[in-house]
Amino acid sequence: MDKTQFAILVVDDEADIREVLEIALTDIGHRVFSAPDGKTALDLFEKQHPAIVITDIKMPVMDGIELLKQVKRQSPDTQVIMITGHGDMDLTIASLKFGAADFITKPVNVDILELAVVKAADRLIAQQKLAEYTRKLEMLVLEKTKLTSHLSSLGLMIGTVSHNIKGLLTNLDGGLYLARSGLRRNSPSDTADGLDMLSRAVEKIKQMIMDILMYAKERPTDIQPVPAKKFLADIEETMAVKVSRHAINFQVRSDQAPDSLYLDAASMMSALVNILDNAVDACLEDKDKKRHHICLTIGQKETSLVMEIQDDGCGMDVETKAKIFDLFFSSKQVKGTGFGLFIARNIISQHQGTIAVESVKRRGTTFTILLPLKQ
Repeated sequence: MDKTQFAILVVDDEADIREVLEIALTDIGHRVFSAPDGKTALDLFEKQHPAIVITDIKMPVMDGIELLKQVKRQSPDTQVIMITGHGDMDLTIASLKFGAADFITKPVNVDILELAVVKAADRLIAQQKLAEYTRKLEMLVLEKTKLTSHLSSLGLMIGTVSHNIKGLLTNLDGGLYLARSGLRRNSPSDTADGLDMLSRAVEKIKQMIMDILMYAKERPTDIQPVPAKKFLADIEETMAVKVSRHAINFQVRSDQAPDSLYLDAASMMSALVNILDNAVDACLEDKDKKRHHICLTIGQKETSLVMEIQDDGCGMDVETKAKIFDLFFSSKQVKGTGFGLFIARNIISQHQGTIAVESVKRRGTTFTILLPLKQ
């Protein structure tokens, strides 16, 4: 901040003194406002926010001490210089107790006035530098906290991913053994079961890698109008492959869907597929039913796009439901990555949307997503 570019408010009930001070301060480069009493000065202070106030102590309507208190209450950093008479020493001491930066005596010497203003300006600059230093220090502390959090998440991620990969490798070994055994014994059913295990393990590894990439890489959300039919057809095509090897019927209901969906197609596709994968796993975990159903319903309600994903799988208890959106949390017996629903919720939040879940143990789960119809 340049020392010659401060806004200064001069307050004195004597017009001659105000004029002299205003001329002197303007000559050395400051922008000056003036007022004849404390009340008028306070109104002007609230409008102009000067960095320095120079005020007489004894004035009608509102004296300098009261003005000092009011200014300091509104803006503690404002520098207030008091103008005092020779018999006002008690008032001068009181003003210093209430936060006055300095005082000058009448008749006002222009050189002393300029020196007092320079000292006040130096304090303002020091305050600004201290505030900037504090802000930078807070940013450094915040960055360090974030880094610590990221490192903690990284360690947890490595441990979780390692555990999941170990489980998937076991599935790969089991599938490979079963397929080879079926081929040796010329047993098509064993061979098919082995290949199915291999296929599921490969699909899980692929999903894990995609989830890790989605979690690790920040990208801006590119929300555009997307044809609803094309978007839903892509989901149906993706899910057809996932449920083809299982007794799961997948259905899309879109009679009430708008023609265009306002979203980032790639990221929202990832979010929905992650939730649908969760539904598939819930169905596979439920051994009580011979056949399961998953339904994606898209419609609109007032100004919101509503998407519901329902399954009649194993459902969740209250404790599990409370944790499903936590990073690295997975309760699946068919091993999950611990990323999917966490990433899905983040993507939906980036679309200014919300996601809620209702679930009953052994009866199924419903995820409800609300997005703005237009953004």
